[in-house]
Amino acid sequence: MLTRKENIILTKTDAFSDRIIKLVQHLKVNRYEPVMCNQILRSGTSIGANTVESQNAQSRADFVNKLSIALKEADETQYWLRKLFVAGYIDQSGFASLNADNIEIIKLLTSIIKSAKGVSGL
Repeated sequence: MLTRKENIILTKTDAFSDRIIKLVQHLKVNRYEPVMCNQILRSGTSIGANTVESQNAQSRADFVNKLSIALKEADETQYWLRKLFVAGYIDQSGFASLNADNIEIIKLLTSIIKSAKGVSGL
């Protein structure tokens, strides 16, 4: 069986997706808010799905496109995290931890996209 070299963005987005799934499970058990739960579940797991898809891109442009979609989903996830926090569905420590992970993913994706496009001045 072939194994791929460890890829930090795949590792981080997969772990983040797992955390989002657990957050939604927790919210459904304790303080269910269906619209925000569904939105953050979709956007938060889509980051990893699009990052995985980028690994089989047919061209550099396709690679950049998939990661750009992942970046947009990360931005949307940040929005929903803030809304869940402001509404009191997640506490300060939960928000801070998830938000920090998401910001790290945003920075990684931005850097990879810029590098793939050949943009200097990271």
